Amino acid sequence: MTADAPALYPLTLYYDSRCALCSTEMGNLMRRDRAGLLRFEDIWAPGFEGPPPGTTREDLLTLIHARAADGRVLRGVEVFRRAYEAVGLGWVTAATRLPVLGPLADRLYPVLARNRYRLPRWLVSGLFERASQRAARQRCGPDGPCRL
Repeated sequence: MTADAPALYPLTLYYDSRCALCSTEMGNLMRRDRAGLLRFEDIWAPGFEGPPPGTTREDLLTLIHARAADGRVLRGVEVFRRAYEAVGLGWVTAATRLPVLGPLADRLYPVLARNRYRLPRWLVSGLFERASQRAARQRCGPDGPCRL
């Protein structure tokens, strides 16, 4: 990032903890965020201070949102791109920057977001369980307890 580039991090992600996919993915990112570049706001938490300026809770439930350090609000797939870059996994979302796949991902994500409650918990667990375990081992080491 150049000196005159807008500040992105820390990046605050607003997520729906009532959604198995959302909370599992955020848990995975939390375990991988060793540099502390991400902040996580559960929009259903009792102490939730509210959505970023210019958005509503309904907006946050429609698509994932994030607030950059400079106050900009990011939405949809761009949030995942920036979050995965922050934890050193930019390769996971790299294909969404390609000319054909990027616009396709931007169009398909709202469909997934609308149907996220229909995904069975076993499928969500299967998608993220190994990645989450790997992240925990990397963060804590193979033989010791740690705090997450």
